[in-house]
Formats: sequence, C-alpha cells, structure tokens
Amino acid sequence: MHQKEFRILVINPGSTSTKIGIFDNERPVFEKTIRHNTDTIHQFDSVIDQYSFRKETILEALDYEGINISKLSCVVGRGGLLRPIEGGTYSVNEPMLADLKIGFAGEHASNLGGILAFEIAEGLNIPSFIVDPVVVDEMDEIARISGVPEIERKSIFHALNQKAVARRVSKMLEKPYEALRLIVVHMGGGITVGVHKDGRVIDVNNGLHGEGPFSPERAGTVPIGDLVSLCFSGEYYADEVMKKLVGQGGLVAYLGTNDARTVEEKIENGDEKAALVYEAMAYQVAKEIGSASTVLHGEVDAIVLTGGLAFGKEFVKKITDRVEWISDCIIQPGENELQALAEGGIRVLRNEEQAKEYPGAKTPVGKPLD
Repeated sequence: MHQKEFRILVINPGSTSTKIGIFDNERPVFEKTIRHNTDTIHQFDSVIDQYSFRKETILEALDYEGINISKLSCVVGRGGLLRPIEGGTYSVNEPMLADLKIGFAGEHASNLGGILAFEIAEGLNIPSFIVDPVVVDEMDEIARISGVPEIERKSIFHALNQKAVARRVSKMLEKPYEALRLIVVHMGGGITVGVHKDGRVIDVNNGLHGEGPFSPERAGTVPIGDLVSLCFSGEYYADEVMKKLVGQGGLVAYLGTNDARTVEEKIENGDEKAALVYEAMAYQVAKEIGSASTVLHGEVDAIVLTGGLAFGKEFVKKITDRVEWISDCIIQPGENELQALAEGGIRVLRNEEQAKEYPGAKTPVGKPLD
C-alpha cells in the first residue's frame, strides 16, 4: 500500500541563528542554518520581539531555494520554556502562545519555535506543533523528593533528543518504546541521564541547574556545605555563583575550554590534569548511570549514549567499561534536532499518535502532498 507523503517545515531557533529544514516524511530535503547578525538581534528589547524578523528570514530562505510552502502539510517548531507537560507532540494553540510570549518559565530563543510555527502555518491553514520541549515532566512522585521540603527536584532535560533516540532504539530492539526500560544519557554542553520506563521518563537529573555529573559547561552536583559557604563568603554576587554552576563550571572551570576535542588534544600532548578531569567527567556519568539503574531494580533493556560527546570513542569507552555489566550499551552519537521535530510531526499526521493539547482549542489535521 502506497504511503502518503507529507512535507514538513521544522524550525529550531537559537540565540543568534535559526535552523530550518524541509522533510518529505522522514527524508530531509533541505536544511539550513540562518545566522543572524548580533547587532541586529540586540536591537530587539526581548527575544519575543524578534519573531517577525525571524519569520521574514525563514520565508526568504525558503523562497531563495525555490521551495513552495503551499505544499506543506504542517510546521513544527522547537518547544520552549512552558509549563511542565508530559512528552509528545503538541498542537500550538492560544494558551501555549500566551505562555511562550510572556516567557512563563523564562526567556529563551526556543520560545520562538512554537510562535514561528504557528505564524507560518496559520496563513496556510495547516496545523503547527511543538515536540518534547525541555520542560517535559513525567517524573514519579517519589523522584521529586529532595530532602529539603522547600526544594522539589525538577524535570529539566534534553527531552527532544532523549525521546527521539529512545524511539529509534526501540525499533532496533524490535520492541515498543512503551514496553522498554532504558537509561538514556545525553552528553553535550550539559549532561542528563534519563530513566525511561514504559514510555515515560520517570526520573532524570536537572541538567540546567547543577545536578548530576559535571559537564563541559556545568558544575553538576557539588558539596552542599562548601557551596553554602561560597555563597555567603561575601566574595560573590548571586549571579556570579550561578555562572560558576551553569556556563562556567565543569570542563570550562578546570581546563578553560568546553570543547572536548581541545581537551583530547591536551591529553594527547601529555597534559595530566586534562586527562584526570576528562576521566572524572566520564566517571561521574558512569556513577549516575549506576544510580539510575537502581530505579529500574537493575532490569535495564539497554543503556543509550547520545549527544555530541558520544562521538568521542575514548570518552565513551571510559563510561562503558564501568557500566556494561548493567546492560548492553548502544551508542547513538549527535543530536539531530530537526529530524526529531519532523518525526514528531509525522507520527501525528500518520495517526500513529494523537496530538496533545496544551489546554485550549483543537487544531486542524495536516494535508498530504499532491
């Protein structure tokens, strides 16, 4: 039976760039990174004020490539800092747009994803979606308890890549994602270790605000008492301490770079400090995987390593040597966000899953290509 072919535009806004792609079903037809002049970006008072400018640059890029947007079946944008929601593909509706525009959980370029998708799709009378934003929250209640009643553990992680990779691995294992027990490790500027059970991420470290392994840019879990002393030493303002934890922690703090390739070059040139710190990062990742395995009572179908750091064969080996006794390790390097967004839209258009509703009105279904 001939499968309908859907054409999808995907949009992933970054701080000074916008990545776009055209997919015919899962097949990429066109991908481009539109880089924005920083002086132009700084002219806007807020991120949200950039949406008209970014929409125009997207449409100009598509027109330059001769892409007829009237053939689109839907538009999918990167999900932003919304209210905590379960994973899946969501229709962009008015309540979502309102939360994106006010920056409900903070201002970030990803908030533009849903807005741009809606703005372009509305004029074509086709649906717009977001897929697995970073605020995906499927944690078990027991995982939320921190030990301090005023502080609850939060689910903030690389949901888009973790979920996409987990679904791909489920096909490799020929078993539904909803029936698997996986530990998925995203290793990039931040590192998150997610416990996937029956289609839900029931526990995960907060990869944004210092929990879990240290990473190229984040400090991870640090000794609490010493951190409190640092905060009240009188030597640092609150934002300076936060920068030590997020952005200037981890490899940057120890070695002056967040680039793993640079660190590996240092190690090849005999830098013993670089070798120790790099191995310590792998050690902490492995330790977090071991901790995560207890959540599943040791019954783990696979450990999946993904993200940019998964390209580093030596780094990966330092991790797998410590954890492969738990379960088989599957390496899925990189983070193809455009592909993951397209796959989320395709699942809905094929009726493999139903688009979820951020509280609000229903939206139209997509149209196949002629």
